[in-house]
Amino acid sequence: MRSVGDTLLKRWHGMLGLSRQSPPTWYRDRLREELTERRIAKTPWQKFSETSDVYFSSSRAQYDGFPVRKLPSFVTSRHVPVYAYMFAKFTLRWKFYRTAAILCNAPRYDLVREVVNPSKDQKLGEVASRHKIDPAEFKKPEAVRMTPTNNENMSSTVPSSATDVQMDQFTTAETPSTSNGKAVVIGLYGVPGSGKTFLLNQLKEELGQKDFAFYEGSEMIATVVPGGLDVFQGMHEQAQMYWRQRAIDTIRQKCVDYRQVAVITGHFMFWAEEQERGTPVFTENDMNTFTHIHYLDIPAEVVAQRLLDDTERNRPPTSVTHLHKWQQEEKNQLRYLCRRHGILFSLVPLHPTLLNRISTLLQDFSFHTEKYNLSQAESRLDEAILASHGQLETVLIMDADRTLATEDTGALFWKMVSKSRPLRDEEYTLKTLFSSPLGHSYTAFRQAVLLYEETADDQEFDALCQDVASAVTMHPEFVSLLQLVAQQKHIGAMVVTCGLRRVWDKVLEREGLSEKVSVIGGGRIADGFVVSAAVKGALVARLRETHQMYVWGFGDSPLDLDMLSKADRAIVVVGEEQTRSKTMDAALTQAIDYEGLQAHQAMLPSNASPRLDITKLPIIKLTEPEFLESLLGGRYTHGGLQVLCAADRNAAKLLATPMRDAAVAGPDLREAHRSVGWYLAIEFLAGAVGLEQSPIRHVLSHQTQGYQLFHERQTTIVALMRGGEPMALGVNDAFPLAMFVHAKDPDDLKLHHLQGQLTVILVDSVVNTGKTIAEFVHHIRKLHATIRIVVVAGVVQAQCISGGSLNQTLARHAEIHLIALRLSDTKFTGSGTTDTGNRLFNTTHLP
Repeated sequence: MRSVGDTLLKRWHGMLGLSRQSPPTWYRDRLREELTERRIAKTPWQKFSETSDVYFSSSRAQYDGFPVRKLPSFVTSRHVPVYAYMFAKFTLRWKFYRTAAILCNAPRYDLVREVVNPSKDQKLGEVASRHKIDPAEFKKPEAVRMTPTNNENMSSTVPSSATDVQMDQFTTAETPSTSNGKAVVIGLYGVPGSGKTFLLNQLKEELGQKDFAFYEGSEMIATVVPGGLDVFQGMHEQAQMYWRQRAIDTIRQKCVDYRQVAVITGHFMFWAEEQERGTPVFTENDMNTFTHIHYLDIPAEVVAQRLLDDTERNRPPTSVTHLHKWQQEEKNQLRYLCRRHGILFSLVPLHPTLLNRISTLLQDFSFHTEKYNLSQAESRLDEAILASHGQLETVLIMDADRTLATEDTGALFWKMVSKSRPLRDEEYTLKTLFSSPLGHSYTAFRQAVLLYEETADDQEFDALCQDVASAVTMHPEFVSLLQLVAQQKHIGAMVVTCGLRRVWDKVLEREGLSEKVSVIGGGRIADGFVVSAAVKGALVARLRETHQMYVWGFGDSPLDLDMLSKADRAIVVVGEEQTRSKTMDAALTQAIDYEGLQAHQAMLPSNASPRLDITKLPIIKLTEPEFLESLLGGRYTHGGLQVLCAADRNAAKLLATPMRDAAVAGPDLREAHRSVGWYLAIEFLAGAVGLEQSPIRHVLSHQTQGYQLFHERQTTIVALMRGGEPMALGVNDAFPLAMFVHAKDPDDLKLHHLQGQLTVILVDSVVNTGKTIAEFVHHIRKLHATIRIVVVAGVVQAQCISGGSLNQTLARHAEIHLIALRLSDTKFTGSGTTDTGNRLFNTTHLP
């Protein structure tokens, strides 16, 4: 029955014919938006409708080839109403747009394939613009607009249980004015002519006046002052200040009384061109009332022209130079004051989607509190735990920046931005923000999100995150550890970052870990929440208390101490002195001496100097077997011996011929073995380990992308002497960036050959009993418990991989790949003229 449902969905999406979106992360981001909207839905019917939107986003992603979430069963009774509603709603929307296009005489109405919500004029305008239809004409057919394409506001008795399957925990959004005692009051600021009044009227139409109240600052002053504006303008400065404060106090009280969000236009200062400096009119009461301020950062040239064109108001002409100076002064002072008073501040540049951006932010501001923020982070955590189907017992919670890697992705992001365009001032750095009175509070992280929002739109932000991710190199110890954890059913891992979720999604995807390691983090309004130190600690507590998990915490800075303190086991990651947190030593000492923290430290890279006294903070190595044993709890799941054999391939038959020919020896035989090594490397080893892109210079003199072995520089090729050397050289020919080591005995392989490496390739010409390989594997695991091991050989005796010592070794160690040119059922150990080593080096005459 599952296939019937899949077929129906496939045919339906084919009929809709919606355009495939780019980049692929669009689908995941869209799903997150829908999940957020579902969480804040207030009535059962709204929740039901939003659930159908989640199903639609998931099924569309799957149809377009970018699955982001497993679809609920199509035939389960409690899912059927949601699917039925989804089919009806989006089909009717699709028909609505097609019909509207026909009525508007659109020349290519057959190309109009849209399903966005048509209940708002803005959406209609966007669709009309995409299909080159006159927006005014497109909005005329009101009879068509009555099509029931959006029934979110209907009352219904749809049971909420029908929408709860495989979905996030529902969290009711609270009205901030009642949840924390302070009304949400949002200011729209900008110099005269920046369009504050015009935008206010647009927002009034877009958002309605049920949950929002809109005020012109001057009109409110006229309302509270006896005699109105004329009397006010004749007052002295101190009296004007009094009435301005009365006006803002009145607005604040109305918001509390009517449980509404206030949006107010206002002036920060007046500045005549002939004056040396402006006169601020921003009051102390304003600072204590506003929760958010948007500043319309319109180009001075545009503002100057608007002032000249404005015939309705008596506005003196102002030069572009003065307007620019005025704007800069207001922005600097407002940003400074906002950070001192806990007000979220954002610049709003002139943009075609300005109204949509502002309305999205206002809706977010209307309900987003610190309590709501935590509930969204917890829902994301619960979603990740739910995906494990109840198998998890232990969870690794890891900080990201300067823990999983040396780099600080926030600093890298702004460095990337500065390369493409000069930053307007130092306030655009996170260091400046977090050094302000906001510190590392919830408000500070929300302010950081607004900085990201005003700096780049979604597409630009995604491109910047890709550039940042490309510059991040995860510590190989963590890569190996997470690869091992990914094989376990009872252990999971999550990255919980105060930084950019999208960057770490991309880093983990590059490492092949994104399917097994969840990222909980923010960076954009659409993420729904930010991660602070308090959120990290609360998530660890929820894992332990609600989900009954055993938690390992990994972090590097004071922001991680609450998380580390609440974990069952705590690991402080210590980087090199020039990059690690400068305030951690003091905070760590306080936590250990007075707050009961018990932790170990792991130095990454391994040559980094330790923190504190190692008796107070003992050292642990993530690659030691003892650590792995304590992490796994004596339970280990692996994929067994993965054997890749080329015997049936024509290339293998040709390559094996000179190896088996008794007449071929010395240099010719060594060359034959070298060719086999190169062939097995490119044909099989590259598939077992994977490839990654690398920049190369094209023959036509431009940069392009080539490929190399995944983490080739972090690969060690070990030639088992002496017979394995020629074949190992062939493997090295295929992967020239890899380290090359000779080893006659396991002890020849030292710790420094494996530190910082992700893969070790053992190469021998012949594997008979497997004893030698088993000894090497055991030795490697004592030095590095999680490194990937691949064995490459020309001939492998079949019994050693079915019941011999090599197979027994696998019972104690991680998954191993064995790549062979051919398998042999013959039990034979060569000597003299039949020994492969003697044949390779013309020593058959020696005893």
